[in-house]
Amino acid sequence: MVKRLKLNEKTVREAANLGRDYQIFDTDVRGFSVTIYPSGNRAFTLDYRVAGRQRRMTIGRWPEWTATAARERAKQLRREIDEGGDPLSQRQAAREAPRISDLIERYLAEHTPNLAPRSAADHHTIMHKLVGPDWNKKLVTEITKADVEKLLNKIAAGRARPSKAKPNNRARKLQGPKPTPVRANRVGEVLRKMFSLAIEWGMRTDNPASGFRRRIETERERFLSPEEIARLAKVLDAAEDQRAAGIIRLCMLTGARVGEVRQARFERFNLDLLSWSKPASTTKQRKIHRIPISDDVAAIVRQRSLLVPRGNPWLFPGDTPGQPVKEIRRFWVGIQKQANLPGVRIHDLRHTFASLLVSGGASLEMIGKLLGHSQMTTTQRYAHLMDSPLRHGVNVVASIFRPRPQLVHDADQEQKSA
Repeated sequence: MVKRLKLNEKTVREAANLGRDYQIFDTDVRGFSVTIYPSGNRAFTLDYRVAGRQRRMTIGRWPEWTATAARERAKQLRREIDEGGDPLSQRQAAREAPRISDLIERYLAEHTPNLAPRSAADHHTIMHKLVGPDWNKKLVTEITKADVEKLLNKIAAGRARPSKAKPNNRARKLQGPKPTPVRANRVGEVLRKMFSLAIEWGMRTDNPASGFRRRIETERERFLSPEEIARLAKVLDAAEDQRAAGIIRLCMLTGARVGEVRQARFERFNLDLLSWSKPASTTKQRKIHRIPISDDVAAIVRQRSLLVPRGNPWLFPGDTPGQPVKEIRRFWVGIQKQANLPGVRIHDLRHTFASLLVSGGASLEMIGKLLGHSQMTTTQRYAHLMDSPLRHGVNVVASIFRPRPQLVHDADQEQKSA
């Protein structure tokens, strides 16, 4: 016969240990009981039947759960069961529901292989260092627009440099957080893509990162003046490492990204037609980009062909056999100091190339094609540089209405006679 008692703290505490599992059912709530285990531990449970199937759900362990609290919880569950619910199935489903850590793992495994190596590495950094620490334990369905906004606000506020808890440099200790709105916008774009895939994978039905608030970005504009270009050219000519100097020259003469130049191969240059075909694997837009080159660029390619051992495909072979040059940051730091170009990045040579095209009368469409922009909005950043020819045009119009010397003289005579 099933044992029934009015469950309270006394009956639960004084229940005998019979060396086996057994239950004491409550007299008030149907199916509510306390289970006594051979170890002496006790837990409140609820037995119920759904669709002809007998089920037992653990409410909580005693004494963490009191008899009163467990009875109230049992009443709530009993109401759900009477309405056709299955609390135990719901709990199991919640445990099996994908978490953000699962989504991140699948996103990195299935999506990032389609990206350029540098972009893929950046996505890994974003997920492991910026998103994961805050969200990993949450369910995919739990993330809301407010959660996205909170995370992006935190990223935009930046962090103190360096990230070490105890930097050994006093100057670094005094550095406060540096706002990073651009980084927050990039993370927002990555999250939007990740949750779009989550919808496709059936992990949720909406995208909490869709329409995220974009932070204001102040685009950096640094263009070298003719005098600075001349100083740079002089320092490059005198540089000991002419391999790295050649990379800088090609960046300046073609407007190409430094990664595209580092990975340039001889077979991609057609010196008869004066063209350079960049493979999709090296371009940011992941498309083949073919551009014309000048005689000066062709001369650099010919010179490199004389210096590079026969059979080596790389225009600028690195120190590792079979690989191109990996990085030239240290070289560029030295060039900056010698040419007195503080704060100038290698990428600013690309902007300078575009500014020189504008001053030469090139259209934005032409500049976009030469720089390999996939969107016209990217090229629009150089639109203000076209003010000079526009200003010349309005000055021509103004000159038509400008008073002529004879007309001014006649007007003065007319005023005197009056």
